[in-house]
Amino acid sequence: MQNKTKEVPALLYVTESMELMSAAGRRRMLEQPLLTDPAQLRKEQQIVALLQERWADPTMIKPITLLRHQLMQLHDLHTTLKSLAAHTVLEEVELFEIKNLAYISGHARKALSEMGLDVLIPIPDLQPVFDLLDPDKTGITSFYIYDSYDIRLGPLRKQMKGADDVKMSELIAAQNEIQLQVQIRLCDLLQPYAEALSTALELMAYTDFAMARADLAREWGLVRPEEEESKVYLQGLFNPRLRDHNEKHHLRYQPIDIELTQGVTFVTGANMAGKTVLLKSVGVAQLMYQFGFPVPAVKAHLEPVDDVVFCIGDEQNEMNGLSSYASEITRVSDVIKRSKSEHLLVLIDEPARTTNPIEGKALVQSIATLMEGRDSTTMITTHYSQLGLNCRRLRVKGFVDTMVDMPLSAQNINLFIDYSLVPDESDEVPHEALRIAEMLDCDDALIATARDFLAKK
Repeated sequence: MQNKTKEVPALLYVTESMELMSAAGRRRMLEQPLLTDPAQLRKEQQIVALLQERWADPTMIKPITLLRHQLMQLHDLHTTLKSLAAHTVLEEVELFEIKNLAYISGHARKALSEMGLDVLIPIPDLQPVFDLLDPDKTGITSFYIYDSYDIRLGPLRKQMKGADDVKMSELIAAQNEIQLQVQIRLCDLLQPYAEALSTALELMAYTDFAMARADLAREWGLVRPEEEESKVYLQGLFNPRLRDHNEKHHLRYQPIDIELTQGVTFVTGANMAGKTVLLKSVGVAQLMYQFGFPVPAVKAHLEPVDDVVFCIGDEQNEMNGLSSYASEITRVSDVIKRSKSEHLLVLIDEPARTTNPIEGKALVQSIATLMEGRDSTTMITTHYSQLGLNCRRLRVKGFVDTMVDMPLSAQNINLFIDYSLVPDESDEVPHEALRIAEMLDCDDALIATARDFLAKK
């Protein structure tokens, strides 16, 4: 997930909106793989759905509160547990952290059991670990090298209370030697539990991640998708980042219904019609699904793919000298190669728009022809007309004059665009640029001259 958040800002917004309780939970989130196994995806969705149900059940408030409290105390002992497994002698503070982990895991196990999730999230029993580090049966998480670990410690520490500086130095050296022997012995006794400790840490980090997903689903109104082979269907799809932005600024936001099938689907529409946002919204919904989240829609049918590939925006890279076109066409070429052996969701925004129209149109025709026969689902936005291809086409309805109830401006024009998608059997793209420019009260000569050139075509 960490790599995808760098590539997809909308996914980064999702992760930054999550309320994780621990650093371990955040690490687990960033390490989450893109899941492609349907059985694993069903399990992830089931766990998040059950957690959502528990949130809504008043009788679950106590175990949920207990679990969240324990997760807040969880430290990420990844390095410490590696050291234990490697037979390294741990410091006293590291032994305290292991005792704390054993303590937290016991309470987390209890909470998950009360929530009916202990089978799906089977945290191992670490009571033997806690007992080893709590020889005096205090039942608390604090730790030091207790007198009961070695019969020499009690008398030695009594002597230290009234000793002079010289004697104190000798006693401290003797105590340190005994404590080191205790630490070695404890680590030898704990080493067989290294794997169980690591498992407990990872499952509690996973629980933190799962609870954050459930909480986000509840807050945003996300939906659990159904599986459907070779199909993307999203009803009421929304982009969480954009929706939140619009709500914050009291702007209108319109969810979209879209269905894609294997092969190529062209999406056309005027500028400002939201085609790029649509691509990003479909992509982030698919990624959320395959990272184990419910998705931002009212209803969803999805299938796992090997990867979600974006070819969107100006990808100019000044550091390696690539122009916008060079970067774009290199990425598209890579997608075409990968699609020979991988099942992909490919999202391409106005390919070849930065080169001359004749070659650009030929490249779009080439991309679509090659991807149409592949085991992938491809969505391409374009302004090119008369492509002469037998591909499915959708059109954004676009600007609607009848919706205008106030003077039109560059700031409010989006209020009068209908972002709904409709099937389009024509091979033409909408021509709305001059009409919108005229309604925006642009220069008369600019519009008239452009119309003269159009008439000569």
